[in-house]
Amino acid sequence: MELFGITGTEYIGYLASFMVLVSFTMKDVKKLRLVNMTGCVLFIIYGFLMPALRIGLPIIIANAAIFAVNFYYLFFKKPS
Repeated sequence: MELFGITGTEYIGYLASFMVLVSFTMKDVKKLRLVNMTGCVLFIIYGFLMPALRIGLPIIIANAAIFAVNFYYLFFKKPS
């Protein structure tokens, strides 16, 4: 799928970048983590859709780690 010369994979990457950017504008930490986790999931999908896995693998690994950190602090770490 291509629209305006941009592939569907690229749109997912742009949406992921936008979600991560928006997450940094949040004042509520819970919302920040949820929006950031959404961006991470989109980046993981984007990494898997990359034509060469060797290019997408660092994207997948980094965003899976960031997702895990957000998940831990959101669901397991008690607020102090």
